[in-house]
Amino acid sequence: MIAPHEALQATETAAPAVVGPGREPQSPTLGHFAEYVALRTVAAGLGLIGIRNAGAVGARLVGLAHSPLGIRRHVVERQVESSLPGRDRAEVARITRESYAHLGRTFTETALLASRSRADILGLVDRVDGWDAVESCLAGGRAAIFVSGHLGNWELAGAYIAARGIRFAAVARHMANPLFDRYLTQTRERIGMHIIHDEAAVRQVPRSLRSGESVGFLFDQGALGLASTWVPFFGRLAKTPRGPAVFALRLGAPVLFAAAIRLPSGRYRMVFEPVEATITGDRDSDVDRIVAASTETLERWVRQVPEQYFWHHRRWKHQRPGTPPELGDPLR
Repeated sequence: MIAPHEALQATETAAPAVVGPGREPQSPTLGHFAEYVALRTVAAGLGLIGIRNAGAVGARLVGLAHSPLGIRRHVVERQVESSLPGRDRAEVARITRESYAHLGRTFTETALLASRSRADILGLVDRVDGWDAVESCLAGGRAAIFVSGHLGNWELAGAYIAARGIRFAAVARHMANPLFDRYLTQTRERIGMHIIHDEAAVRQVPRSLRSGESVGFLFDQGALGLASTWVPFFGRLAKTPRGPAVFALRLGAPVLFAAAIRLPSGRYRMVFEPVEATITGDRDSDVDRIVAASTETLERWVRQVPEQYFWHHRRWKHQRPGTPPELGDPLR
């Protein structure tokens, strides 16, 4: 497998994105070829030992980033500590350590999804909560917007929706390595997802929704250049993209929260919840209300399994000028 620091970087950049400035893939370099060959070779080897055993290998490998390397460990510890006050030092250390192991499993499982059939993907899930809400939202050929965060196995969540026969597109940003970017796109499409890269999202998302194709977004990473609002997330103001909410209101699409939560057995629990928000006709306020409601739902699930959240990303880095320190970035 690739080095722990590369795994951390690749997992973040691989995630489905919100609508923002696009980045066209660059031409591959010799370094990209070397990374790609190494990844495919190791992934092929791990595929021979089964996805659960491969996940254990990934957990141990990325665990090296926690100890002894200490890559972003201070970021994770500080954000966990500030988000979950009342947890003692030992509990913060446990959540931090297990978050690295979880990230390793997620990264490895994602690399192996290309070799999994739809039946295999469905077989990874032990329990499904809220599927009736999905069926209700999609009745009559309608489309929905699925929102999620970097919780559990977010790649599996999208794959599961597609494996259930739902017409489903995921908005995704390009990865730094164009060869792996192409491989991951092909993997997602082989499973049944349609990929909309972020530079084309403004045009393609409305087309998809109007045609009855649901669209999925990860919405819990603020970035420069994105139309965003600041909503509470663990008691601090987090810059959160408005794109999914804007599309939902403009196209009249219901919003559903989705997550794939890893169980102690190594299998998964899929959860789906409608995101309710009062619509007043004031577009800006209604968008912000949907963003806040989605974020509140994500926080509730993160509190249940904090070790399965991607704390390695500085969630509160981007702040409005004048934000009080107690509502801003805990790392400042």
